[in-house]
Amino acid sequence: MKKIFFAMTAAMMSLALFSCGSTEKEQVSEVSAVKADLVIPVSEVTETAKFYPVTVDGTDMEVFAVKDSEGNIRTAFNTCQSCYTSGNGRYEVEGTELVCQNCGFHFTADQVGANTNGGCSPWAISTDERNDTEDTVTIPYDFLVSSKNIFANWR
Repeated sequence: MKKIFFAMTAAMMSLALFSCGSTEKEQVSEVSAVKADLVIPVSEVTETAKFYPVTVDGTDMEVFAVKDSEGNIRTAFNTCQSCYTSGNGRYEVEGTELVCQNCGFHFTADQVGANTNGGCSPWAISTDERNDTEDTVTIPYDFLVSSKNIFANWR
């Protein structure tokens, strides 16, 4: 029991130290999916995209969640449907927009999942692919595993 307590304490201290470092993205939340679903608290989701890094079977991935103009939660993988093979097809937040770091295309929260840009758009996670409750948005581990190939070249 003491070993578990010390391991949990060490993990929490490491997370606290990690979160004190500077990052280029705003509001990054550290999440680890070790054969577990990715659970996003609804209370964390705002009009500014929040990123959730996960490692699935040794593959680093990232999901973001954002509220659209009607208050709906939209989720997507942090990679572009067209630019993902370049390794640079990830998004950064600029104000309330997401910008593809490969092609420079800008997206609003309302465009996530709309695929109105001829292919260059975030790789959306639809409401059919996740489980929503009043308090959480859950992306099943099996869905993460089936999607990890889009992060093969991700940097």
